[in-house]
Amino acid sequence: MSIGQSLLPEFDLEMASTRRLLERVPSDKGPWKPHPKSFPLGHLAQLVSIMPGWLTRTVRGTEIDLSKSAGYSFEKTETLLSQFDQHVREARAALAAAKDEDFDVIWSLKHGEQILFSAPRGTVVRSHINHLIHHRAQLTVYLRLLDVPIPGMYGPTADERWQG
Repeated sequence: MSIGQSLLPEFDLEMASTRRLLERVPSDKGPWKPHPKSFPLGHLAQLVSIMPGWLTRTVRGTEIDLSKSAGYSFEKTETLLSQFDQHVREARAALAAAKDEDFDVIWSLKHGEQILFSAPRGTVVRSHINHLIHHRAQLTVYLRLLDVPIPGMYGPTADERWQG
């Protein structure tokens, strides 16, 4: 089994959990922040919706240049879910098609000409998945503070008990 193929079960599990959470984001609360220094809810949800696309761009390319980013906006949850679903399909296909040697290629995160860091793609892919899980966890806190029920991801929550 290839490295990319071995990542797919975890990827599928994490993306399904992420989608269940993302679909609960209230569109009308986009500007809300739990603290003045925090990212707005709508921007955090947008980040979570686009992060699977980073996996595609990592596996198929050798860099992401943050200076070319479109920035953040406030989008309806339906739009974010559509974007998320597309990115997940594309990332899954990229991982499934990747050859083991593709994960050894050096990849860089840049801002214009400045290289922020470089590492083998395999390391970066794992980092992107972990980074997405981190922001998904932030999103659970935001939603809890807004009294939005949190779905189970790794087990039951105060809002969703085990079925059975």
